[in-house]
Amino acid sequence: MTKRLWSVSIICLLVTSCGVPLAKPFQEQNSTQHTYPEVTQTSTDVTREPIASPFVTDVIRSKQISLLSPINTPAASAQPTATQETRRTLISTPTLSPSSKPKTSPKKAAIQPEASKRPSLPVQKNQGQARISQKRLSLSQLVVKYPDTFKLRGSSQEKKIALTFDDGPDTRFTPKVLDALKANGVKATFFVLGSLASTHPDIIQRIVHEGHVIGNHSYSHANLPKLSVDKFQNQIERTDNVLQGLIGYAPRLIRPPYGAINEEQVRWMADHHYLIVNWNVDSLDWKSLNSDQVLHNIIQQTKPGSIILQHSGGADSQDLSGTVQAIGPLVSKLKAAGYTFVTVPELLHVTKSR
Repeated sequence: MTKRLWSVSIICLLVTSCGVPLAKPFQEQNSTQHTYPEVTQTSTDVTREPIASPFVTDVIRSKQISLLSPINTPAASAQPTATQETRRTLISTPTLSPSSKPKTSPKKAAIQPEASKRPSLPVQKNQGQARISQKRLSLSQLVVKYPDTFKLRGSSQEKKIALTFDDGPDTRFTPKVLDALKANGVKATFFVLGSLASTHPDIIQRIVHEGHVIGNHSYSHANLPKLSVDKFQNQIERTDNVLQGLIGYAPRLIRPPYGAINEEQVRWMADHHYLIVNWNVDSLDWKSLNSDQVLHNIIQQTKPGSIILQHSGGADSQDLSGTVQAIGPLVSKLKAAGYTFVTVPELLHVTKSR
């Protein structure tokens, strides 16, 4: 009986001293059939001595935690605070001030000095112009660049023309060409090979004796641009030496075989006072054409100041009979048209010797 009274007293003291409702865990541990009214804690209750009971200590601790925790209500959670709004704004919409500049990474900063080493556009243009100037010039470009050294025709202001004959002398056609020219009273210019001039000196002397002019056509009909400097010079100078001994002078006029020459060789010619003479009318007689074809090719191209290309010698396979036979009709037709036949030095107003 006494023990039962003590138990009731302790429970009453606990209820009155704590002033808290029994927690649900306690109810579950003892009995779900008992309910206890909720008691409000007062200031006098706090002064009471705590009861040394583990259970009571847990109850008090849980109550203190519940009193300190913020009250979560739907209204509070639905409206974020001003601090939360400010954070969202800063995170979702970052902005830069007008004075702010993008930062340059160290790697990019290191590359920029290298970019300054690149050549500017004017330098590239100059390099391109240097490459163009190193390109091989065509014959027509050489004529324009060296007008005092390289000639294709005479003045168009006078109806004068010049007949020229290449690749002689030989014994088959050169004498026949000389006969036709003499018969028509025409003077011409013969560009001869040094090798053949030394073989047929009598024909060379006849050419000069009959009033025609001699020009240098190289020694062996070499393609001059393909030669070394020494071989090129030998082709010219050796022929000069042969002709000097036969006609008494070294010709000023030079016609390169095939009309081919490069700029370096043109400059050499200018330095040694030669005059390069090509042509602007090609008879194409080297194709062994008949007289009518040769005549047609010349007539349709001839203009005042023309220099006409024909041949008085060539390979054994070439037949220059058409050239010989075309001389008479050609002279008659062009004289009738008002043309006068002259030698190249007369047409260009230059001397025949250097």
